[in-house]
Amino acid sequence: MQDILITKGRVMDPASGVDGVHDLLIRDGVIAAVGNDLPEEGALKVIDASGLLVTPGIVDIHTHLFATGGNPNAWAGEYSVFPDGFSVRSGVTTMVDAGSAGWRNFDLFRASVIDRARTRVFAFLNIASYGMISDLIEQTPSDFDPEAAVKKVERHRDVLVGIKTAHYWGPGWEPVESAVGAGRMSDLPVMVDFGYFRRERPYWQLVTEKLRAGDISTHCFRAPVPVVDGRGKIYPYLFAARERGVLFDLGHGGGSFLFGNAVPAIEQGFPPDSISSDLHVQSMNGAMMDMPTTMSKCLAMGMPLYDVLLRSTHRPACMIGHRELGTLAVGAPADVALWTLRKGRFGFKDSFGGTLPGTERLECEMTILGGEILWDLNARDGRDYRQMPPGAGIREGEFLLRPDTAQ
Repeated sequence: MQDILITKGRVMDPASGVDGVHDLLIRDGVIAAVGNDLPEEGALKVIDASGLLVTPGIVDIHTHLFATGGNPNAWAGEYSVFPDGFSVRSGVTTMVDAGSAGWRNFDLFRASVIDRARTRVFAFLNIASYGMISDLIEQTPSDFDPEAAVKKVERHRDVLVGIKTAHYWGPGWEPVESAVGAGRMSDLPVMVDFGYFRRERPYWQLVTEKLRAGDISTHCFRAPVPVVDGRGKIYPYLFAARERGVLFDLGHGGGSFLFGNAVPAIEQGFPPDSISSDLHVQSMNGAMMDMPTTMSKCLAMGMPLYDVLLRSTHRPACMIGHRELGTLAVGAPADVALWTLRKGRFGFKDSFGGTLPGTERLECEMTILGGEILWDLNARDGRDYRQMPPGAGIREGEFLLRPDTAQ
């Protein structure tokens, strides 16, 4: 690995409390130093980040990546995306699949996607045995097997970071209680997509009674989540749930984000604990688009940049038990993103066509994963082609045969 020195950028690392113009040295795939006027000697690459924002790589804890499932109209199939095509170009260095696979098909997911990706990939294990190959699979309580899920976790604890339940239609608490049981036995958090909201199982009971400290309610600004009352005031039960230690994930997705819930919640002191995309085929070309757009929406809703970055880097990393990620602390993996914070007039849309204007938009300029530059929007890692050495681009064993010199 080459030493990389990033100079003169605004380094913002909420995990370390750093916010200022500094240099950043990467050596042997880890952060080696953060400071001023670091020497260039020995650095094989020097990146001038003047005018750019330098942050930890983004940790997106809600994505769908089981794209080899071969199933039509399913998140464990055609709705999923391969991680490397959508990660580093968006400043994302860590992705977490949110329960696309269950204990019966997780081995296939790991072998076909997780172990082949350059992006750092973790996963929540679906409490339904076949995960998200069909919503019907997630409706069968007899298929929710905590003991089998825990056995799968023990075999793959290096990549499995939690238990997931989602898309339930019924009136009972079976999937939540089964997932929490598996989470308790495996000592892992649970992420709940509450599915269809029913009178028999009100949402406030989920977050104030059923979930434990460290468990995650995703799609927290979804339309049926009771966030504000008829006077526009946020319901106190949300603060009570957060006081209990329950965590709230944005999880934008294709149909799970409403400005009408998110804006008053943020204005009244209830931001999400983590900002995530719920990336899949149905969301990537819709209003969600990508993590930079989702983060920019949070800026437009009034969240400070420092707060947006904290909830997109180190806090979600801690939520999945990987405190070493999402930070630029010395010794941390060298996952780094460089950004332009564009100023102007921008428009943002929620999942249902509601719009909100903004004056700032994040655009990823460069992404470094484990000390390797994998995305470079404006060629900062290159050199003027007129300064390239003779024979550049010709592979060993090849030669350039010119027509005017051919015999």
